[in-house]
Amino acid sequence: MVKIGDIELGEFPLLLAPMEDVSDPPFRVVCKANGADLMYSEFISSEGLIRDAIKSRQKLDIFDYERPVGIQIFGGDEEPMAMAAQIVEAANPDLLDINFGCPVKKVTCKGAGAGILKDIPKMVRLTEAVVKATRLPVTVKTRLGWDDNTKNIEEVAERLQDVGIKALTIHGRTRTQMYKGNADWSLIGKVKNNPRIRIPIFGNGDICTPEQALAARQKFGIDGVMIGRAAIGYPWIFNEIKHYLQTGSHLPPPTVEERVKVCKQHLHHSVSWKGEIVGILEMRRHYANYLKGLPHIKEFRAQLVTCNTPSAVEEVLDAIALQYKDHIFERTMPLIADTTESSVHPDEVVCGFPG
Repeated sequence: MVKIGDIELGEFPLLLAPMEDVSDPPFRVVCKANGADLMYSEFISSEGLIRDAIKSRQKLDIFDYERPVGIQIFGGDEEPMAMAAQIVEAANPDLLDINFGCPVKKVTCKGAGAGILKDIPKMVRLTEAVVKATRLPVTVKTRLGWDDNTKNIEEVAERLQDVGIKALTIHGRTRTQMYKGNADWSLIGKVKNNPRIRIPIFGNGDICTPEQALAARQKFGIDGVMIGRAAIGYPWIFNEIKHYLQTGSHLPPPTVEERVKVCKQHLHHSVSWKGEIVGILEMRRHYANYLKGLPHIKEFRAQLVTCNTPSAVEEVLDAIALQYKDHIFERTMPLIADTTESSVHPDEVVCGFPG
């Protein structure tokens, strides 16, 4: 049984990655319903929480059906991070996660996210300040290091454990890699198998299929995997991995009818949480992924991104379900669409699991 503090997560939990503009409550609803064991909010600026910024505060919204759920914060200064931790605690999540992995320049240039990998002593001080500021279990998500010359994740893991974190998720790339190239799971395995490490170690990067999840478990002994981009438009990935780990066989891919049904559920939650205008606009980034693999779907996708009411969207989705009712999907899942034109900052890239 893998535990974070007193939170029991099962034998090999599957975590939904915190992804900006993706991991909001509507998206988390469909992932939870399809097997995600632990989910995180989009990352939240500590400075934004302290300033009471509307967007930052809205990201604190969590619901009982999501539990266990964590709220993730980022920042580069101890006092604001400690204050933000107290604000997060008042929202009553199950845990608090610190983002030391975001590689985006506007975050790293402030010494936050992966930017703090240049200053490990400060990283430790900041983590300790957060741990002391809250009664919640504190976890961390980070990368191997800043670049190939500073892959210091083994030292980082020990030092963060020593100041009180309850679990660590490691993305198998450096900051300079961004999301390019293959994730290096060998270093994640070294951290997990370090006899000094007593906390759960979760791996992140390139997990797109049940086979890759099994390989990560068997080869590196990690406690669970975190899945990001592979779940966008394909929340079934969680149950598919669980079924494969338990039985060695694959679930059939969801039918067009099932995809349309879940897409509608996602839409309804999006409109309910964000309002009709914003809810519909922000759903547009998801349609291509829900429908990926359908031939000649471009015209339908074009209609979906011009619809301005939920009923109009549903009419198009119903037409798709009817048009493709006999389509049989190949089991080459998950099917990931190109998201380069959206505001998504995916926490995974789609490529092969390193041998």
